Amino acid sequence: MGLDSLLTAKQQAVLHTYLKGDFKTMILTGAIRSGKTFIDNLLFLYELRRVKKQAELEGEKHPQYILAGASSGSIYNNVIASLSNQFGIDLRPDRHNHYHLYGVDITPVYTDSIRGLSGARGFTSYGGYINEASLANQEVFQEILNRCSKAGAHVIVDSNPDNPQHWLKTDYIDNDNPKNKTVSFRFTIDDNTFLPADYVQQIKAATPSGMFYERNILGLWVSGDGIVYKDFDKSKMVIPASKIPDDLHVYCGVDWGFEHKGVITVWGDDNDGNVYLLHEYTKQFKFIKYWVDLAKKLQKKYGYNLTFWADSARPDNVTEFQKAGIDCRNANKARMAGVEKVAEFMKTGHFFVNQDGIDCFLDEIYQYVWDENTGEPKKENDDVMDSMRYAVFNEHRNNKTQILNSRYF
Repeated sequence: MGLDSLLTAKQQAVLHTYLKGDFKTMILTGAIRSGKTFIDNLLFLYELRRVKKQAELEGEKHPQYILAGASSGSIYNNVIASLSNQFGIDLRPDRHNHYHLYGVDITPVYTDSIRGLSGARGFTSYGGYINEASLANQEVFQEILNRCSKAGAHVIVDSNPDNPQHWLKTDYIDNDNPKNKTVSFRFTIDDNTFLPADYVQQIKAATPSGMFYERNILGLWVSGDGIVYKDFDKSKMVIPASKIPDDLHVYCGVDWGFEHKGVITVWGDDNDGNVYLLHEYTKQFKFIKYWVDLAKKLQKKYGYNLTFWADSARPDNVTEFQKAGIDCRNANKARMAGVEKVAEFMKTGHFFVNQDGIDCFLDEIYQYVWDENTGEPKKENDDVMDSMRYAVFNEHRNNKTQILNSRYF
C-alpha cells in the first residue's frame, strides 16, 4: 500500500517536515474535516516511539510526555478515542489519570484556565502534544513549551482558526524568528482529498457566509465583518402566518431583563428541517410575574410539555418558572456555537419568521454586528438575538448529523 493511499499531499508534507525538519514547535491549523486530526495523532505515535528510544539511550526508565487539552473530556474525545478509531490503539488511564504507551508516561495537562499551571510544573518532559491550542490559557501553553526541555524535544500543536489577534497567531504562528524554531501548516477542506466531492460541496453550501466559511472551510484566521447573520434574507424568510404549517414541534427561548429588554421567543420545527419564529414577546421593566403569566399562557396554547431554554444568569427567575410548573432549563450559552447553528439554518434556507408575530426582531438582526477586537458578536442590540440563540441552539444540539466518509479522517 503506497503512501498516497494513506495520506493526503498536505499530510505527507507535514510528515516530511516532522522527519527531516529542524523545529521545536509544529503548529497545524485549519478547516474542519481537513485531515489535521489524523496526521496529528500519527505524529503523536511517532513522538512516543522517538521518546522511548531517546530515554533508553539516556537510561531514563520513566520518560514523561505531555498530552494537553482544554479538559480531560476533550483529551479523551479528540485524542484517546481517535487513536482507538483510527489505529486500534486502546489506552486506559491509570489511577493518576496518566496513560502509557511504548513505555512512555503520557501526562495530561489541562489548558482551559490558569489552574492548568499546576499540572505542567515540576517535571521535565521529552515533548508535548497540545490539542485545541486556541482554547488554551497562554501562560499554561508557554509553561508546556518550557517543560519540554529535553534534547530534541518537539511540541505538536493543533488548533482551529480564531481571531487574527489571538496570541497563538501573533506570538507563535507569525513569529518568523528562526531561533524560535516554529513551523506551521494551514489546512483547507479541499486538502482532504479522501472526502467525497459531493460531501465537500454539501458542507460548503451549508456553512454560513463570512467568518464561519473563511475559518471552517478555508482555514483562515479572520475576524467577523459587518452584521453577524449575513445570510438572513427578509424577502424570503419573513412570511405570513398562513404559510407556516400547523403541525410543529414548539419550544421557547428566554432572555431575562428589566432595565434592558426581556424576551421570550416561540419557535416551531417542521418535519422538513425548517425552523419558524412564531412569536416574539419583548418588554422592558417587567417583573418575573409578568413572564410567568406569559409562559403559562403559552403552555395553555402549545401544551404543558413546552420547553423554555433560559439564560442561566438569573437562577432566581429560572426557579420561579420551575415552581410554577414550567419546564424551564438552563441554556448552554456558547455564543459562537449558538450563532453558527442559527446561521446554518439561514444559509441553507430553513429559517422563517412569522411577519405578524415579531416586534424587535428585524431591528436587532440588522444591528447585530461583529466586534473585531474579540471576534464575537457585540453585546449590543442582542436581547432577541440571545433568546433566539438559546432556543435554536439548545433544541438542536443533539440533532446535528455526524457524517463519517473515510476510514482515516
